[in-house]
Amino acid sequence: MAKKILVAGGAGYIGSHVQKQLLEEGFEVLVFDDLSSGDEVNILPQAEFIRGNILDKPVLEMAMSEGIDGVVHLAAKKAVGESMVNPELYAENNLAGSINILNAMVKYGVKHIVFSSSAAVYGMPEYVPIDEKHPIAPINYYGYTKRAIEENMEWYAKLGKLDYAALRYFNAVGYAADKSITGRERNPQNLMPIIMEAATGKREKFAIFGNDYDTPDGTCVRDYVHVSDLAKAHTAAMKKLMADGKSFTVNLGTGKGTSVKEIVEACEKVIGRKLNYDYAARRAGDPAKLTANADKAKELLGWKPQYTDVEDIIRTVWNLEI
Repeated sequence: MAKKILVAGGAGYIGSHVQKQLLEEGFEVLVFDDLSSGDEVNILPQAEFIRGNILDKPVLEMAMSEGIDGVVHLAAKKAVGESMVNPELYAENNLAGSINILNAMVKYGVKHIVFSSSAAVYGMPEYVPIDEKHPIAPINYYGYTKRAIEENMEWYAKLGKLDYAALRYFNAVGYAADKSITGRERNPQNLMPIIMEAATGKREKFAIFGNDYDTPDGTCVRDYVHVSDLAKAHTAAMKKLMADGKSFTVNLGTGKGTSVKEIVEACEKVIGRKLNYDYAARRAGDPAKLTANADKAKELLGWKPQYTDVEDIIRTVWNLEI
């Protein structure tokens, strides 16, 4: 009998791709999402859907009572800048909401959770590529909430209530190559969707923050990992938890650094024209280089990114626009 997974935030950008991968690998999926940032068009016909917010305990518990075997938790606010201006939103949604998920799991005997964490837990890198032994020192409230959720899961696991996989993403990019996921992020904060808005005329221009970093072209270097590769890591993590019940934390990235300027130039090459952008001042807290050592994910999960060429990744986004 197929295992049933509740995907909290399953109508969102990453969540929708996780939903797709779980279905393809034979799981049943219940998407739990309030559609505040996700899009109902991303919920595939094979999935069940309950519209609800993780702060609404009765609705969350009702969903958790429906024979759930595991949870993938992607229902978090994720804008770094906003978290520094309105920490109360992040405290309520990310912290209180996550505790609601854990408590509902315990109440209904759901043992396995795969959590969408972030490289933001590391803060300013002391070395790159970053491995899981790197010091934890978040420099923004968003990163703090991710680490706090990890710590809560660690305690619940230590006390025998559940087991968990914390997946620390680096920079998620791309879309499903088969165009099965079409809903865009609302008010995007990340580079690639902003570039695409400029490419399609939804915005006149965009900014590159800083061109005087200690990098080959002066712009920040980041580790861009395709969302479909991230989705495969989630299903592999869930399968591992179900097989042995041993909690773990891994980085998810390619190990390859690409500068912001290189991303822009690759986008220009794929779409066939120049883009309109300006250089702006550095943003506080942006490190010059941030790349992942994902050897542990390869070792534990057999996970290896399939998308390693930046232009191939960009094409999966641009193909939705043409």
